[in-house]
Amino acid sequence: MVLFLVGISIAVNNSSHENQTAENPTHQGAHVLPSTLVISLLLVIVVLLTIYCLRFKNHRKALVTSVDKKIPNGFLEEQGEQTVVLLPRSPSPSKRYFPIPLDSLEEEYRIRSADDGKLFREEFNSLPCYYHHGSFEEASREHNREKNRYPNILPYDHSRVVLSHLDGHLCSDYINASYIDGYKEKNKFIAAQGPKLETVADFWRMIWEQKTATIVMLTNLKERKEEKCYQYWPEKGCWMYGNVRVAMEDFTVLVDYTIRKFCVQYGSDGPRAPRLVTQLHFTGWPDFGVPFSPIGMLKFLKKVKAVNPSYAGPIVVHCSAGVGRTGTFIVIDSMIDMMHMDQRVDVFGFVSRIREQRCQLIQTDMQYSFIYQALLEYYLYGDTELDVCSLEGHLQRLHNARAPHDRLGLEEEFRKLTNVRIMKENMRTGNLPANMKKNRVLQIIPYDFNRVILSVKRGQEFTDYINASFIDGYRQKDYFIATQGPLSHTVEDFWRMVWEWRCHSIVMLTELKEREQEKCFQYWPSEGSVTFGDYAVELTGDTQCETFTLKDMVLTYRPEKQSQHVRHFHFHGWPEIGIPAEGRGMIDIIAAVQRQQQQSGNRPIIVHCSAGAGRTGTFIALSNILERVKAEGLLDVFQTVKSLRMQRPHMVQTVEQYDFCYRVVQDFVDIFSDYANFK
Repeated sequence: MVLFLVGISIAVNNSSHENQTAENPTHQGAHVLPSTLVISLLLVIVVLLTIYCLRFKNHRKALVTSVDKKIPNGFLEEQGEQTVVLLPRSPSPSKRYFPIPLDSLEEEYRIRSADDGKLFREEFNSLPCYYHHGSFEEASREHNREKNRYPNILPYDHSRVVLSHLDGHLCSDYINASYIDGYKEKNKFIAAQGPKLETVADFWRMIWEQKTATIVMLTNLKERKEEKCYQYWPEKGCWMYGNVRVAMEDFTVLVDYTIRKFCVQYGSDGPRAPRLVTQLHFTGWPDFGVPFSPIGMLKFLKKVKAVNPSYAGPIVVHCSAGVGRTGTFIVIDSMIDMMHMDQRVDVFGFVSRIREQRCQLIQTDMQYSFIYQALLEYYLYGDTELDVCSLEGHLQRLHNARAPHDRLGLEEEFRKLTNVRIMKENMRTGNLPANMKKNRVLQIIPYDFNRVILSVKRGQEFTDYINASFIDGYRQKDYFIATQGPLSHTVEDFWRMVWEWRCHSIVMLTELKEREQEKCFQYWPSEGSVTFGDYAVELTGDTQCETFTLKDMVLTYRPEKQSQHVRHFHFHGWPEIGIPAEGRGMIDIIAAVQRQQQQSGNRPIIVHCSAGAGRTGTFIALSNILERVKAEGLLDVFQTVKSLRMQRPHMVQTVEQYDFCYRVVQDFVDIFSDYANFK
């Protein structure tokens, strides 16, 4: 473009010159001034265009460096090829958001969530980045570059964790980790990247030097086939990481998180007294986005608070980059503290403050809105967890002691469960015209995100559907399958589900007929064998127990002539309306099912009543509650049922069934307290 304009300038000059020589000399002076003005104007334009092009080029270079690409909604902080996408500049940096009183939190959440969370995005985008408000000299040194997992997520010099110098090692005081304040507690946390192979020894040196007793891990080792964190602990036995000896003491695997306990000892100049370090590894955070519900995160957070000793150093929190999920956890913890101290929350103000300590904390607007979701959950429902020792007193408060049949407190607690919204927009598959006839009750349809999917029969559309939902257990995801009692035209699908998901336990909680209406088609033979499509079912044993019938069957897939054993537990004495007369029978059948599971490999347990919600939900709730009581001496009936209702509509359908959950746990504690050390 510059050459083109210069060419025009020369052409104008030549043209002007030729005209001047051809005209009368007396008129030549009149043409000199316009020619000079034109040439000067063109030169000014050329200079301005050159300056603009150079500035645009530099601006674009800076833009590409800081913002490689847009963050799609719901992506975690680990984006692109080993870089973390940085946030764009705030569109309205001068806009401020003020603290929210707790009694306004629900309304403010509703307003911000409207229009697909538009106001949450605006608030998140208004957060100051502070990316240019601190130096990264130590992190940028040549010796330290390889210690950074992502080259654009670095700790500020003023807030970085400084390690002790190792003799003869240049820059040995560096680790990609930053001190972060809690709500009122300075340096309560250390936000760190997930250790790399090259930094594991530094990581454990930091744990020792900072007197850390609790590590919070919020990433899985691999996600989307990419390494997000090096495994920095031994599976068993002990291992030396530099001068730090780490020995695995114990571990507990739960549905949302795993607890590992390590004995840590430093021994460069003679062994020092060992310390106990607990790692709490939250495994329920998906590759993209945020957890489906904040219930698991709040339970996890409470556990972190419980295990961390008051005398310990900072809690080390890490994900992969140490900004997105790490920041989310720290903000939820701090805002719950603010709730208790000041009866308000200030998410915007707190995130703005801690971003001065580590750049880019909270990476996506989904993580930002999840913080509010978790805080609202905590505010609305509080801490409903009980120690078994306090169960009896809690039940007395729920039931008016002066009027034994007055359940005002219990009914109020159960009423809160109706706030769990039924997500009809997530029931598309079950509501397809081809699938409607496969549903026994039209109000109870599985959600698409956790429905049990069957293989599609060749040439037959919609044959992957069955009215069944995967439900989480206490220790294992998708441990149960909640389903309806088979209809006459869905029996083959039922046995296809048993076969394809390799289930060995079926729990039946309804009679075939109740009040002269069919509640479940008989899907097993009274004797001998019976065939349903490609599946043959043979009855091989029938035992009558006190409150349930136990049937042993062999299921054969005829095209391949392969078989598997299935045990069928049919509980009697649970009417369609009401509850069992006593809880001992439920305790017995749950124990029998668990023994069968241990012998058969812990494949999903199929549980059904008629519609697969009321009695089915109560059985699954009790299984999870009793499992936790045995393991931890703790229970949370409310959150257990609430979690089930988020996985399948109407689980635990009536206040009587909800009350029954409490009663069975009380019976269990009374029966086993003498040798289970509950009291």
